[in-house]
Amino acid sequence: MKKKKKKVPQQETSRELPAAFAERMKEMLGEEQYILFAEAMKRPPRQALRINTLKEGWERFEAAPVFALQPVPWAPHGFYYGEGERPGKSPLHEAGLYYMQEPSAMAVAALSGLRPGEAVLDLCAAPGGKSTHLAAMTGGRGFLVSNEIHPARARILSQNIERMGIRNAVVLGETPQRLAERMYGLFDRVVVDAPCSGEGMFRKEEQAIPNWSPENVEMCAARQDEILDCAAQMTRPGGAIVYSTCTFAPQEDEGSLQRFLQRHPDFAAEDLPARIGAERMREWGLDAGHPEWTAGEEAARSQEKGALRLWPHRLDGEGHFMAVLRREGAAAPERKERGGRPVTDALADREKREAWLAFAADALQEIPEGYPVLFGEALWLMPVPMDLGGLKVLRAGLCLGEFRRNRFEPAHALALAIGGGQAKRVYDIASGSPEAAAYLRGESIPVPPGTPAGWTLVTTDGFSLGWGKTTGGMLKNHYPKGLRR
Repeated sequence: MKKKKKKVPQQETSRELPAAFAERMKEMLGEEQYILFAEAMKRPPRQALRINTLKEGWERFEAAPVFALQPVPWAPHGFYYGEGERPGKSPLHEAGLYYMQEPSAMAVAALSGLRPGEAVLDLCAAPGGKSTHLAAMTGGRGFLVSNEIHPARARILSQNIERMGIRNAVVLGETPQRLAERMYGLFDRVVVDAPCSGEGMFRKEEQAIPNWSPENVEMCAARQDEILDCAAQMTRPGGAIVYSTCTFAPQEDEGSLQRFLQRHPDFAAEDLPARIGAERMREWGLDAGHPEWTAGEEAARSQEKGALRLWPHRLDGEGHFMAVLRREGAAAPERKERGGRPVTDALADREKREAWLAFAADALQEIPEGYPVLFGEALWLMPVPMDLGGLKVLRAGLCLGEFRRNRFEPAHALALAIGGGQAKRVYDIASGSPEAAAYLRGESIPVPPGTPAGWTLVTTDGFSLGWGKTTGGMLKNHYPKGLRR
């Protein structure tokens, strides 16, 4: 029986909102709505997680979760969890079964119109919430390029892509301008979760409040213009830019759309409220865009109502804005299942080829398909053939493992990307057991007599967690040292 968890009360936001910000919000919302908004900004934020539908067996967890969950209405597989729950401490989190994500932020991928198999670029991707959501929506088909210019944030992004077991993603650390030079017209969909003044996160991240200023809003708006222009270059005819911010500032929201559409007349804003429908807009607490808050001419503002605003006083989530900007041209046909060459085709070195084949024959039920490439001694599977020369590459798809003195050692990423049905040896440990805690600490685990020796996929409640190597009645731990608790 599940133990009742003690409720941990959350503190209300105590820091005062900046005076210039509060005054502007009163003008935007009116006195009555502003009072509701100001009260909501003092309440603690709701916490949520999104189940990873790329993980084998995810349906079992969604049908019978181990936490108290309530659906996020606009995001399939998104759920609020209670104040006393601590899903980030569970081994299921380390297994990549879910991603802890702010509920309003889930709307961006969920309402983007993304189709399975599309080629997607997440241009400002760290820490990875939207990228991992987009990857799940591709169904493992097509390909995803996740980009983040800041090195420390790019490393966190790469770790989250790995933890969620994503096979079809390349992670880069480039400027938007550099990518636009190399990837012109390549993507069906470009997601721009733009760097912004962060007003929508004031309740969740109080440290953003003292950094706010009208000048910072103007600086962010100018930077957004530059990023959107790069995104336009990489969007194929018939494709779309998905633009989002976590700010309330019209200059960064409807204003950014207005300026972009003036510069790029071959784009038009989709009418998201019409696609969602009036009943669900009311039920979910969503709001349309407000072109009357911008200073442009009426003709230039005509499409801005097609955007969405998410307000903390109207729904259980933080402040968010999003729009879908479609480029003129024929829509891309749905992509077929991606295939690839056998991994052995990339291995001209006979000893490496034999080492890989020996591991695969011993440990795997099936060999993953893709486009194999060697980076040093590491063997990767790329989702599609891509020239990554000269780019800052953190992940070139799925890392299969490394060659060490002509033996092959599987990567942690491979363990998280496969399920128990794809491994020849599986050892399962209960998520709440001392064994699970010991494994995450990097300790070896005793196994029953007669347990077959060799590389073994360690799972927790049936979800892949990492590798171990059984020998002599013990499972030697191969959980990465940098991840151990």
